[in-house]
Amino acid sequence: MRTEDYLRILKDEIHSAVFATTDGEGLPVTRVIDIMLVDRDSLYFITAKGKEFYRQLMDTGYVAVSGMTGGAGSMEKKAVSVRGKVRNTGGRLLSQVFEENPYMAEIYPDEDSRTALEVFQLYEGRGEFFDLSTKPITRDSFLLGKTDKEEVPGAAGGYLITERCRGCRLCYSKCPQKCINIEASPCVILQEHCLHCGNCYEICPFEAVVKRRV
Repeated sequence: MRTEDYLRILKDEIHSAVFATTDGEGLPVTRVIDIMLVDRDSLYFITAKGKEFYRQLMDTGYVAVSGMTGGAGSMEKKAVSVRGKVRNTGGRLLSQVFEENPYMAEIYPDEDSRTALEVFQLYEGRGEFFDLSTKPITRDSFLLGKTDKEEVPGAAGGYLITERCRGCRLCYSKCPQKCINIEASPCVILQEHCLHCGNCYEICPFEAVVKRRV
């Protein structure tokens, strides 16, 4: 899938997500915010100028967002996380926000009350998609905006098997998703299904498994 597809899952299937910033002392702060708009490679949300959230966004210019779809059970859910740079776009998109999210008119019913609101855009960063409904699970990473691909080495984090591999297959025996190609030499972790649990890293007697650079 493309970046836009993942962002639309975040907006349409999740919509209310957890947003993380830091306060003036560098401590983490979270709150639930609605995703109002998305385009090809960015997302938009609103907040009021009087809120601490607004001040933190203006001070740091950075935010992290995570959300998960609903469903009858955990194994039917999808999760999307993004983090990156944000900028204040003012009020120019407010009419579109209220058009696409008509429930907002019940919270801010008239133009005078909406003067407190401004629209922020998460325009550059990286994201990760995680789907528990597939067998094996599916994981993917994606870029937002002009982020350098070198900053996102495939999936964020995880593990690689190096040339030190001797083909003992102990990694496969401990892998909960069996997402290691043991026919290859060296063995290859199928990153799109990897849980990043570290079992392969812990059990390899030849230290052939290394952590990926995040």
